[in-house]
Amino acid sequence: MKILTAATWWLFILALPLLLVSASIAVAANSLPLYRYGFEKYHVSQTTGLDEAELEKAAAGLIRYFNSDEEYIRLTVLKDGQPFALFNQREVIHLKDVKRLFWLDYWVLLGTLIYALGYAGVSLWRKHRPKLARGLVRGGILTLALMLALGLGALLNFDRLFLQFHLLSFANEFWQLDPTRDYLIMLFPRGFWFDATLFCALLAAAGAIILSGLGEGYLFFSQKRTHRATTSPSPPSS
Repeated sequence: MKILTAATWWLFILALPLLLVSASIAVAANSLPLYRYGFEKYHVSQTTGLDEAELEKAAAGLIRYFNSDEEYIRLTVLKDGQPFALFNQREVIHLKDVKRLFWLDYWVLLGTLIYALGYAGVSLWRKHRPKLARGLVRGGILTLALMLALGLGALLNFDRLFLQFHLLSFANEFWQLDPTRDYLIMLFPRGFWFDATLFCALLAAAGAIILSGLGEGYLFFSQKRTHRATTSPSPPSS
């Protein structure tokens, strides 16, 4: 029984980084303001020849596609007053692979969220609050360490990190696009992905700080209550 209890506790600690990272990725993938920020910062309207309204349409279309059951994206925009399909066949196939990764992220998010909530609920029900609090602290610290490593890796050599991610995540070469003619890479240049990586790392780190802060706060006030109870004078005997 002790082994099972320890295993579920450590699994809770390990689930927290996965929960926070998958949640930050899900937020980024569905964040229209993040897309707008990238379009403006990297002058995507000038690069693509699309006005802001059409860029907004493209971003909304991508978000809708990633959350739909459509196998392939069909996205038409206006350029110089003429409608045209934004993505070619190579880009469409790559976006299908990207969508698969996002859905994997959603499943990781759902699974870790269910486990974390279930563990927290059982711990509260069984009055194991100090152990739950220590798990929050350790899970938060582990997440912060991982996000610090990711942030340093991105700052020191983002290109290598980005390349390794693609080599590990995709079994084909459809991700190798031409920035002079493929709109997908014009919409989302290297700088955008660097910013998005830091955004996800910072968002996950913020969540880790909140969770570990809750755990530390509970342990601190619990210790103060215990100390006060043990040092308070006993009532005089009759």
